[in-house]
Amino acid sequence: MALRKPTDDEDALLDLMIARAEAFTPSVADRAGLSVETMNDGGMGSLRLFPPGTRGKSRVFGRRVSEWAFDDLDGVQVTVALVVDATDRLYELELWKSDFGRLLSLPDLGAPSPK
Repeated sequence: MALRKPTDDEDALLDLMIARAEAFTPSVADRAGLSVETMNDGGMGSLRLFPPGTRGKSRVFGRRVSEWAFDDLDGVQVTVALVVDATDRLYELELWKSDFGRLLSLPDLGAPSPK
């Protein structure tokens, strides 16, 4: 899949998850220069995260730094986890819909105005 910039809704969710994170703050450069790739998760909305200089590098799971849940438009719970790699750089934004269905919508978190 192709790398792209996060949408406004994805950015707002990332900001929330970073704010909720324990013992983790990404560098300004990593957050500002972040690219994402949609993961093959059946349409649940998970993203692989690529701070500058990480594309094509070997990276491994480090730890979950925050979790949160919301209800999708159909009332089904979605769990979100922010994961960093072994070097504490943004790695994945994992979304799991409890019925394994497709995500209908990200929550309205007051996405920022267009850049």
